[in-house]
Amino acid sequence: MNNEVKNYNLLVRLIHWVSALVVIGMFAVGLWMVDLSYYSEWYRTAPHWHKSVGIILVAVTVFRFVWKTVTPSPKVEGKSYEIAAAKLTHLAMYVLLILLLVSGYLISTEDGRGIEVFNWFTVPGLGALFEGQADLAGELHFYFAWALILLAAVHALAAVKHHVIDKDNTLRKMIGTSK
Repeated sequence: MNNEVKNYNLLVRLIHWVSALVVIGMFAVGLWMVDLSYYSEWYRTAPHWHKSVGIILVAVTVFRFVWKTVTPSPKVEGKSYEIAAAKLTHLAMYVLLILLLVSGYLISTEDGRGIEVFNWFTVPGLGALFEGQADLAGELHFYFAWALILLAAVHALAAVKHHVIDKDNTLRKMIGTSK
Protein backbone atom coordinates (compact mmCIF):
# COMPACT_ATOMS: atom_id res chain seq x y z
CA MET A 1 0.00 0.00 0.00
CA ASN A 2 1.38 3.41 -1.02
CA ASN A 3 1.16 5.99 1.80
CA GLU A 4 3.04 8.69 -0.08
CA VAL A 5 1.48 12.13 0.41
CA LYS A 6 0.63 13.70 -2.96
CA ASN A 7 -0.51 17.18 -1.87
CA TYR A 8 0.02 19.50 1.05
CA ASN A 9 -2.93 19.33 3.42
CA LEU A 10 -5.64 21.99 3.21
CA LEU A 11 -4.47 23.88 6.32
CA VAL A 12 -0.89 24.15 5.02
CA ARG A 13 -2.14 25.32 1.62
CA LEU A 14 -4.42 27.96 3.14
CA ILE A 15 -1.68 29.26 5.43
CA HIS A 16 0.79 29.32 2.52
CA TRP A 17 -1.42 31.37 0.19
CA VAL A 18 -2.75 33.71 2.90
CA SER A 19 0.81 34.27 4.17
CA ALA A 20 1.98 35.05 0.63
CA LEU A 21 -0.76 37.66 0.21
CA VAL A 22 -0.07 39.12 3.66
CA VAL A 23 3.69 39.37 3.04
CA ILE A 24 3.13 41.16 -0.27
CA GLY A 25 0.53 43.44 1.31
CA MET A 26 2.69 44.21 4.34
CA PHE A 27 5.63 45.03 2.08
CA ALA A 28 3.52 47.43 -0.01
CA VAL A 29 1.97 49.05 3.07
CA GLY A 30 5.40 49.36 4.71
CA LEU A 31 6.77 51.22 1.71
CA TRP A 32 3.69 53.46 1.64
CA MET A 33 3.72 54.15 5.41
CA VAL A 34 7.20 55.65 5.55
CA ASP A 35 6.02 58.58 3.43
CA LEU A 36 2.96 59.42 5.54
CA SER A 37 2.99 62.86 7.07
CA TYR A 38 2.03 63.59 10.66
CA TYR A 39 -1.17 65.20 9.38
CA SER A 40 -2.29 62.20 7.33
CA GLU A 41 -5.35 60.42 8.69
CA TRP A 42 -3.41 57.15 8.18
CA TYR A 43 -0.36 58.27 10.22
CA ARG A 44 -1.47 56.33 13.32
CA THR A 45 -3.90 53.83 11.82
CA ALA A 46 -1.60 52.26 9.21
CA PRO A 47 1.26 51.49 11.64
CA HIS A 48 -1.23 50.03 14.15
CA TRP A 49 -2.60 47.67 11.51
CA HIS A 50 0.89 46.89 10.16
CA LYS A 51 2.13 45.93 13.63
CA SER A 52 -1.00 43.94 14.47
CA VAL A 53 -0.94 41.97 11.23
CA GLY A 54 2.81 41.44 11.62
CA ILE A 55 2.43 39.94 15.10
CA ILE A 56 -0.35 37.64 13.89
CA LEU A 57 1.67 36.64 10.82
CA VAL A 58 4.59 35.60 13.01
CA ALA A 59 2.29 33.58 15.28
CA VAL A 60 0.82 31.87 12.21
CA THR A 61 4.34 31.27 10.85
CA VAL A 62 5.48 29.64 14.10
CA PHE A 63 2.33 27.47 14.03
CA ARG A 64 3.00 26.67 10.37
CA PHE A 65 6.59 25.65 11.09
CA VAL A 66 5.50 23.37 13.98
CA TRP A 67 2.62 21.93 11.92
CA LYS A 68 5.01 21.23 9.06
CA THR A 69 7.26 19.20 11.35
CA VAL A 70 4.43 17.02 12.72
CA THR A 71 2.43 16.35 9.54
CA PRO A 72 3.51 14.48 6.42
CA SER A 73 4.43 16.53 3.37
CA PRO A 74 4.87 15.53 -0.24
CA LYS A 75 8.34 14.80 -1.50
CA VAL A 76 10.22 17.78 -2.95
CA GLU A 77 10.76 17.27 -6.67
CA GLY A 78 13.70 18.30 -8.80
CA LYS A 79 17.39 17.80 -9.21
CA SER A 80 19.47 17.46 -6.05
CA TYR A 81 20.70 21.07 -6.23
CA GLU A 82 17.10 22.29 -6.74
CA ILE A 83 15.94 20.36 -3.69
CA ALA A 84 18.79 21.80 -1.62
CA ALA A 85 18.05 25.32 -2.92
CA ALA A 86 14.34 24.91 -2.14
CA LYS A 87 15.04 23.79 1.43
CA LEU A 88 17.53 26.60 1.97
CA THR A 89 15.12 29.19 0.52
CA HIS A 90 12.25 27.99 2.71
CA LEU A 91 14.46 28.13 5.80
CA ALA A 92 15.69 31.61 4.83
CA MET A 93 12.11 32.84 4.43
CA TYR A 94 11.19 31.53 7.90
CA VAL A 95 14.29 33.18 9.39
CA LEU A 96 13.55 36.47 7.60
CA LEU A 97 9.97 36.47 8.92
CA ILE A 98 11.30 36.06 12.46
CA LEU A 99 13.96 38.76 11.90
CA LEU A 100 11.24 41.08 10.59
CA LEU A 101 9.26 40.50 13.79
CA VAL A 102 12.28 41.13 16.01
CA SER A 103 13.34 44.27 14.14
CA GLY A 104 9.75 45.56 13.99
CA TYR A 105 9.37 44.89 17.71
CA LEU A 106 12.60 46.79 18.45
CA ILE A 107 11.41 49.76 16.36
CA SER A 108 8.00 49.86 18.02
CA THR A 109 8.98 49.35 21.64
CA GLU A 110 12.08 51.53 22.01
CA ASP A 111 9.99 54.03 23.97
CA GLY A 112 8.85 51.32 26.41
CA ARG A 113 5.27 51.10 25.16
CA GLY A 114 3.87 47.72 24.20
CA ILE A 115 2.35 46.81 20.84
CA GLU A 116 -1.44 46.78 20.78
CA VAL A 117 -2.63 43.95 18.53
CA PHE A 118 -6.01 45.07 17.15
CA ASN A 119 -6.87 46.17 20.71
CA TRP A 120 -7.24 42.45 21.60
CA PHE A 121 -4.04 42.17 23.64
CA THR A 122 -0.74 43.96 24.16
CA VAL A 123 2.72 42.59 23.51
CA PRO A 124 4.80 44.18 26.28
CA GLY A 125 7.62 46.53 25.34
CA LEU A 126 11.11 46.19 26.78
CA GLY A 127 12.18 49.75 26.04
CA ALA A 128 15.53 50.77 24.64
CA LEU A 129 17.98 47.89 24.87
CA PHE A 130 20.80 49.74 23.09
CA GLU A 131 21.64 53.19 21.73
CA GLY A 132 19.89 54.08 18.46
CA GLN A 133 17.71 50.97 18.66
CA ALA A 134 14.79 52.21 16.54
CA ASP A 135 17.06 53.60 13.82
CA LEU A 136 19.20 50.47 13.50
CA ALA A 137 16.20 48.16 13.76
CA GLY A 138 14.37 50.27 11.16
CA GLU A 139 17.28 49.96 8.74
CA LEU A 140 17.45 46.20 9.27
CA HIS A 141 13.66 45.88 8.96
CA PHE A 142 13.85 47.58 5.55
CA TYR A 143 16.58 45.23 4.27
CA PHE A 144 14.96 42.12 5.75
CA ALA A 145 11.68 43.06 4.05
CA TRP A 146 13.40 43.48 0.69
CA ALA A 147 15.28 40.21 1.14
CA LEU A 148 12.04 38.39 1.96
CA ILE A 149 10.13 39.83 -0.98
CA LEU A 150 13.00 38.98 -3.36
CA LEU A 151 13.25 35.42 -2.01
CA ALA A 152 9.47 35.06 -2.30
CA ALA A 153 9.69 36.18 -5.94
CA VAL A 154 12.44 33.62 -6.63
CA HIS A 155 10.31 31.00 -4.86
CA ALA A 156 7.30 31.84 -7.05
CA LEU A 157 9.38 31.86 -10.23
CA ALA A 158 10.86 28.47 -9.32
CA ALA A 159 7.35 27.06 -8.83
CA VAL A 160 6.30 28.39 -12.26
CA LYS A 161 9.49 26.96 -13.80
CA HIS A 162 8.67 23.55 -12.32
CA HIS A 163 5.12 23.78 -13.64
CA VAL A 164 5.83 25.12 -17.15
CA ILE A 165 9.27 23.76 -18.03
CA ASP A 166 9.72 20.65 -15.87
CA LYS A 167 6.00 19.84 -15.96
CA ASP A 168 6.20 18.27 -12.50
CA ASN A 169 3.79 18.50 -9.57
CA THR A 170 5.62 21.13 -7.50
CA LEU A 171 3.00 23.86 -7.97
CA ARG A 172 0.08 21.43 -8.10
CA LYS A 173 0.96 20.10 -4.65
CA MET A 174 0.40 23.58 -3.19
CA ILE A 175 -2.96 24.02 -4.91
CA GLY A 176 -4.11 20.48 -4.09
CA THR A 177 -4.29 19.01 -7.60
CA SER A 178 -1.19 16.82 -7.77
CA LYS A 179 -1.38 13.85 -10.14
